[in-house]
Parts: sequence; C-alpha cells; structure tokens
Amino acid sequence: MKRILILFCLFIFSTTHAQWFWQYPLPQGNDLYSTHFIDSNTGWMVGIIGTIFKTTNGGSTWENQTSGTNETLRSVNFINTYYGWASGSNGTILRTTNGGSSWAAQNSGTTADLYSIYFTDVNTGWAVGIMTILRTTDGGKSWGSYPSLIMYWLLSVYFIDSNTGWAVGGNGTILRTTNGGISWENQSSGTTELLYSVNFIDSITGWAVGGNGTILRTTNGGISWENQSSGKNGWYQSIYFTDSNTGWIVGYGIPPTGGGLILKTTNGGINWEEQESGTHWPLFSVYFTDSNTGWAMGFLGRILKTTNGGLNWESQQSETTEFFQSTFFTDSNTGWAVGAHGTILKTTNGGTNWLIQFSEPRYSFQSVYFVNPNTGWVSGAGWGSSILKTENGGKSWEIQNTGETSMLYSIYFLVSYNGWAISYNGWGVGFDGLILKTSNGGTSWEIQSSGTNEWLLSTYFEDANTGWAVGKSGTILKTTNGGLYWENQISGTPYDLTSVFFTEPNNGWAVGDGGRILKTTDGGTNWNSQTSGTNDDFFSVHFINSNIGWISGENGIILRTTDGGTNWEEQATVTRMPLYSIFFADVNTGWAVGAFGTIIKTENSGVNFGEEKDEIISPNKFSTLQNYPNPFNPSTTIKFQIPETGFTSLKVYDVLGNEVATLVDYELQSGSYEFEFDANDLSSGIYFYKLQAGEFAKTKKMILLK
Repeated sequence: MKRILILFCLFIFSTTHAQWFWQYPLPQGNDLYSTHFIDSNTGWMVGIIGTIFKTTNGGSTWENQTSGTNETLRSVNFINTYYGWASGSNGTILRTTNGGSSWAAQNSGTTADLYSIYFTDVNTGWAVGIMTILRTTDGGKSWGSYPSLIMYWLLSVYFIDSNTGWAVGGNGTILRTTNGGISWENQSSGTTELLYSVNFIDSITGWAVGGNGTILRTTNGGISWENQSSGKNGWYQSIYFTDSNTGWIVGYGIPPTGGGLILKTTNGGINWEEQESGTHWPLFSVYFTDSNTGWAMGFLGRILKTTNGGLNWESQQSETTEFFQSTFFTDSNTGWAVGAHGTILKTTNGGTNWLIQFSEPRYSFQSVYFVNPNTGWVSGAGWGSSILKTENGGKSWEIQNTGETSMLYSIYFLVSYNGWAISYNGWGVGFDGLILKTSNGGTSWEIQSSGTNEWLLSTYFEDANTGWAVGKSGTILKTTNGGLYWENQISGTPYDLTSVFFTEPNNGWAVGDGGRILKTTDGGTNWNSQTSGTNDDFFSVHFINSNIGWISGENGIILRTTDGGTNWEEQATVTRMPLYSIFFADVNTGWAVGAFGTIIKTENSGVNFGEEKDEIISPNKFSTLQNYPNPFNPSTTIKFQIPETGFTSLKVYDVLGNEVATLVDYELQSGSYEFEFDANDLSSGIYFYKLQAGEFAKTKKMILLK
C-alpha cells in the first residue's frame, strides 16, 4: 500500500444511473413495510429490495430514492426533514442527513434482521430484531447491543422520550426500559400471540397489536395490560394513535373473507369500527399526521390515503392484479402488454402511460405479436376462440375462427410479399402439442401435426419455412417446410423449455426451468448448455443481435449477455415478481412484464454505468476514483481520498453481493490512498468495490477479464 498526499484537484467519475425502473404499477409494486411522515406533505415509505420512496406533496407523487442496498427494509423513522434512518434484513441500518437524497449504510454490528427502528433526536435511537436490541447515542456511528431478557423476535420499538420506551414481539413479549435501553424489564402481556406493533401517546397510555385479533391496552405504563376486542378476527400489523381516544389498526383479515383490514376507534379502543379499505391485499403500516390525514401501506406497494379520518380511503397507486404474460413493441414508443382476464394494455409513449384497450374475464392471454403498429394478434384461451386480431392498433379486436378453444401459449407471424399482395403467415402453439397455422392473416387456421402431446410453450420462425417450437420435458421441434412436418430435436434436458429465440437460421437459444439455457449454432442439430449461474426458472429470452440478449424469469431475475451467451451477467432489478416476458426495441430500450401487473423498463440496456463529469474535488472532500486499469487482469489499483481521520473500509463484492475481499477495515488518517487489488484467485466477471468512511459511502464497478 502506498499513501500519497495530494493537494491539487482531481477529476472523478460520478453519477450512477438506474438500470430498470417501474412503469406499472406506479409509483412501484414492491411490498411496503413501513411509512413515516413528518407533516401532511413530507413522508417516506420503505420495503423489499431496498425500496425507498419519498413524497413532498402528501403522496400525490412519489420519488424513488437510492438506498444502495437490496436488503428488505422493514422500518423507517425521521426526526425532522433531514435526519432519518431505515432498518432491515441482515442487520441493515441506513442513515440520511439530507432527507433521503443520499443514504449511507451504518455498521450495526449484527447480521440479525432488524424489524423496527426509532429515534428521539439526532443522536439517540434504538433498533430491534431477531433476539436483538441495539442502541446508539451518536446518530448511528456506533451501535451497542443489549441482549438481556431477549428470547424471541422483537418486531416493534417505540419511545416517548430518550429514557422511556417499549419493545414487543414473539410469544406476547413486551419489554420496557426507563433508562434509555441500558436495561429492560419484562412486562406481562397475558398473551402468547405474536405482537407486531406498539404505540404510546404518553408515559402511561399505549397499545400493542398482533396475531388473531390481539389488541392490548395499558394506562399505567405497562404494569398491566388489558385485552381489547375489535370483533374482527385478523392479523394486526400496525397501530397508531393521534391522541388518547383516536387510533387506527391495519392488517389483514382471515381468509376467505379477509383482505386489507382497517379499524378505527374514537374512545381509546373500547370500541373499534371497520373502515372500507378498498383493497383485498394485506396492509403492513399505518401513520397519521393528525386526526384526519393518514396513510396505510402494504402488499404489492398498495398506498391508501385518507383526509377525513378514514371515512374514505383512496388509492395513491395505479394498480392492477393481472398477470402480464407477454409484451411486444413495434418501436421504442408503441407497445402492448397482455395477460390474465383478457387484459390488453397499450402505450404510445414508451410506457410512460399505459391504457386498457381490452378486458374480458372469459379470456386469458398468453402471447401478443404485431407485424406493424396496426396489425396484431393475441393468443391464449377463452370464449369462442384462442386468437383475437386487430387491424387498428388495438382499438377493436375480433375473434378469429380457429376451431379451437384450447390454450395457445405462443403466437408468431411473418409478413410475406407476392408482387403487390401482402399476406401474413402465422403459427400458434399450445396445449397437448397443438400447432395452428394461417396463411391469410388468421382468416382461417389449420391444425398441423406436431407429433407430440407435450405442451408447447413458445415458437419462433426465421422465415416462412424454418421455425422451432419448445415446451414441456425439454421438447424442441423444428420445421423446414412451414410446419407441414415437425421433427424432434434432442435438447439434452428433461426440464421444461419456456422460450425460444433465433437471430439467424443457425444461431438460437432456448431457456427454461431450473436456470436452463441452451444454444445452437447449427439450427438445432446440436443444443449445448450455457451457464446461467442460477437455479431460478426462466420464462423469456430475447436477443437484439447475435451477441446481445436478455433472459427474464422468477424472482424478478434478469440476465444479460454481450457475447452470445458465453457469459451471462445478472442485472440489478427492482422487483421480485416473476417476469414472464422480456422485449427490447433496440440495444438500450427494453421492457419486462410479469405477475401482479408488473411492468419495468430500462433505457440503458439494464446496465449501471458511470457518467463522466468534470467535477472538481478539493482536498477537503471525500472522493473515490475509478480503478485503473479497468478492465484488468489480474490486479488493479484503487485510489481514494478522505478529508478527516476515521474508521474506513474498502471492500470488494461480486455481482451477487458476496464479499470477496477486504482491502481496508481500520482507522485511517486524513489524506489520499491507493490500494492494489489482486484478483488472481477470482474468475472473470463484474465486481464492485465500496468505500465507506464515516457517513460517506461510494460504490464503483470494475471488470476482471482473464
């Protein structure tokens, strides 16, 4: 290691751009576990995959904030407009001092999930989790652990001042402290139910709620707790009171009648009345800024707001619960997404707005294909036919007479020219090996013999003669005469194949369950396995040329290759929803659609990149330079600058977030440094290095090529 004192200015790379972002539902569709408002306009919400959103207009619009983590965030707490904290899985604690414009990770000293965090001022706060209580008196720079009496998970913590607070959790656990958390006493709750939330309005009056309709109240600081009944059984997730009389509970009811549950009391909990939530999905968090204005949030990003104490709750999310199975674009602006209950959405501005064109519960659409902005088809299953056609961009859809109502999972069309005449050749594949073909745009369809009873899930044609179909149990079929005859090809796998794509007659890919990727370079005579690095099921593959392609699948996974599949890189995604279809209009612009109305988009090929700026860094500021050389083999140099003495860490991670090297993990004096990173024992790929010094944190990407 060399230490270099630098007193002149430096130029750095900065500004990391988003990879994939939400287009539907808006503002997003991830589960939300906590919300906190400091006034009727300004608030935050947090959830899975490091989700943080902020509003400054009472929730009319929400702005995505970069958390710097993919961990699930369970709790958020602010003490003013600027200072806030969030906690979550694997000991995650984040802090902001600028209202969330930037978030810095804090060292909690634990890997336990932290379900709740609460601060009484800029210095004093607590976080609780799996058999864990943490306390800080310096704003989170350091956290101390207080394990006394903790035998169960703690899910909620609340303080009324810097000394007096409560924590609740598993087996009816209620703990109380009167000395700022240095010691905790166990209080008798009288229940063994899991307690999810606790809230106090002063030092003596408080409530706790939990499983099986549990509501507890104390009027003596918790010396005794009395059971209250709402008359509505359910799982109560969050409670909030604005005064000693007025409060709300949110959660979810017991199936089959259960749903998004909201209860209100105006007499301290003696009586509770159910309010109409308008959603059948669970609600996890509730917060009010006064007796009229409040929010409830929960599953799939549901956001509800009331301005009249809950008499009416309105959704602040553009929501749909339909599963989108397929998407197709004719250019970077015009596209469609189709799915369950006969839903067809269309956009004419690249997905900024999506409008419902068709909705018929008697249909379930699995595939969409357009040959131009006006003429297209959808296939699936439904009343009267498996295929609908439009000739006006989707303004109207007509049933095509296929003679079949069985499910067609995939449809594909080609344009044929015969002098001045234009015809559309199309194929649809589906249930029990069904293959249909049309030579006249769908006016008539004929059944072709596939020679198999396996379900066929995807089809692709290179020209009017040459095409493939893939499906269950590793089935791959090929035709060289437009489907008059289909021959079986050996895939070498028993796993279901869900999608096939070719860039030319010889080069193609098929993907499927268990992370299977197959490639052929001879038209399918031979299929070779490619390494995906995951066991997640794949649902869709799309290539823009012979080198660059993408795969989408379960758990929101998206992979990208730039070398024809020799290497596949997992991309950072914004959802854990299954993504059933992926489509790119060009090398940069693409969409993926999936479960519960999910539509996400990228405008930079799905890759984070640094944008070069002539930003001058003076010696009294933090900075992290891009490693050099980059790409490298096998070593590279990382330079950085810190303006003050303090604990500093410099660590290297792989694309899955696994720590692979620690270069610095101790106190450094102010100054400029450079460290050599030797990757001799690592494989080629993308890695990230993260510098953390005090509240400054910066992550950069580097590429190892061997």
